[in-house]
Amino acid sequence: MFVIFITGTAGSGKSKLTAAFNEWLKLAKQDVALVNLDPGALTLPYTPDVDVRNYVDVGELMEKYTLGPNGALIMAADLIADEIEQISKEIEELNSDVVLVDTSGQMELFAFRASGPYIASELTKEPKVIVYLFDAVFSVNPLNYVSNLFLSAAVYNRFLLPQVHILSKCDLLPKNEIDKIVDWSANSRILETSIEEKLEGTKRLLSRNMMLAINKLGLKFLLIPVSAATNEGIISLNMALERILAGGDKYTF
Repeated sequence: MFVIFITGTAGSGKSKLTAAFNEWLKLAKQDVALVNLDPGALTLPYTPDVDVRNYVDVGELMEKYTLGPNGALIMAADLIADEIEQISKEIEELNSDVVLVDTSGQMELFAFRASGPYIASELTKEPKVIVYLFDAVFSVNPLNYVSNLFLSAAVYNRFLLPQVHILSKCDLLPKNEIDKIVDWSANSRILETSIEEKLEGTKRLLSRNMMLAINKLGLKFLLIPVSAATNEGIISLNMALERILAGGDKYTF
């Protein structure tokens, strides 16, 4: 069993990618299990095999503790950790080759609460990887791209798991814009040139220094353009995951 956590900022397309990748893997004859880790999800583009909403109810928490939506989501995220043994048992009983875990819409609930790394660690002891989504439309500006780069580094720092980086929703931008963002991820000099040309003042200084700090740490965030709408890049995503999780072999042994 291999476990793939799908995370990224709100609106980056996590649930749609989960659904599209699930369908693609099933067409490739893989046995896939879907886990919804978002307690606040109202609708999902897939039917989860394991659903944290069966364990915690955000609406009930709001009513019982007189909380707003954000407060209830924070409490729910922490309560999920208390149920992790049962959730893990559900996943193990499915005995699937691949487990896709769709994380919270608000990334901080998964990545930046104490419960997040604990859940990731205890969900199962099988090999794991994190797929981090860079929203293509958001990342087209070098200021936004570097901000996302910094968030991705912060997620890696929190979990210290192998990480694959996706440029999601790539069907929404012209190819030349997609190529530009991918070039930024592959070559820091090209990114630095764009920062110098497009940004001014404090924004330029902070973006350049954050980029240099990440480079100094030796962290690489090469982006794979992917579209959940057209399935573009799904094969490349799958190959990257197989290299990490199965040494280049197929998931099924």
